[in-house]
Amino acid sequence: MSKSAPESTSEAIFDPRVLPDYGWYESGQSALSGSLLELYRRIDNMFLKWASECQAAEFFFPTFISARELAKLDYFRSFPHLVTFPASLDAADDNLKRFTEGTPLDQEGCVHLTALDPVRNVLTPAACYHFYILFQGQALAEPRYVTTRATCFRRETHYLPLQRQWNFSMREIVCIGNSDEVKAFLGRYTEKVQAFFERIHLPVNWVNATDPFFNPSKNPKFLAQRLDPVKTEMEFRTGLAIGSVNFHRNYFGEAFQIQRQEQEAFSGCVAFGIERWIFAFLNEFGPDQKQWPDLNTF
Repeated sequence: MSKSAPESTSEAIFDPRVLPDYGWYESGQSALSGSLLELYRRIDNMFLKWASECQAAEFFFPTFISARELAKLDYFRSFPHLVTFPASLDAADDNLKRFTEGTPLDQEGCVHLTALDPVRNVLTPAACYHFYILFQGQALAEPRYVTTRATCFRRETHYLPLQRQWNFSMREIVCIGNSDEVKAFLGRYTEKVQAFFERIHLPVNWVNATDPFFNPSKNPKFLAQRLDPVKTEMEFRTGLAIGSVNFHRNYFGEAFQIQRQEQEAFSGCVAFGIERWIFAFLNEFGPDQKQWPDLNTF
């Protein structure tokens, strides 16, 4: 595996690559089958059941997200190191001819591109962004509770199976409303998730965190998050964050002109990285599925 580096932990880490139901790509991607795919589905079905408790409407979104919309969040200055762009060749005949008559692929597997079409989209970096674009310009008569699972893409300095991937699955449960509605939502789900960890004896700590800004010391958003934490991560015993609870204040409401009770809407989300949950289960309960908690009871 290329681009590998150990996570900071003194405990032995279970390597899923020894399992027949797991495949690892050096580009930072996982393939699941058999018992691991079933675990993936059971974990996500449990999250969906949790989402139904607030009657969250489920959505399916495309992989692409508009670069113009992300720019409203100053995303490209804040996270240029994470962003992944879809690229396609300029369709002009002479450009396509230059590409086909050249050497499209070198010995290291790198594509030699000719002129590209303008890039106007980004591969989804976070599941919840789609909701703020969807509700853009709306005045909400009541709080909105919504959920989606997305394949998300974030470039990393190194990759590790199930822990740190270029593309991964994220399930989010989101509330858009006034400040009190969002805080109540986040408090309720924080208690629920903590009770789940305690019931199955999964060692997880709640840790204040900040978003991974580029050049954070120069970014006022990073400094604001340090002074008034709005992100709490669910940190597994190895130091890996398997999820987070996020209070966005009215940041997305302001950026996308979403109103609640004639004011900019507040929002918050509970986010779960499904592959990382699989990693936590394998490391805590082992690879024998008979030893895994029965998630149908939660």
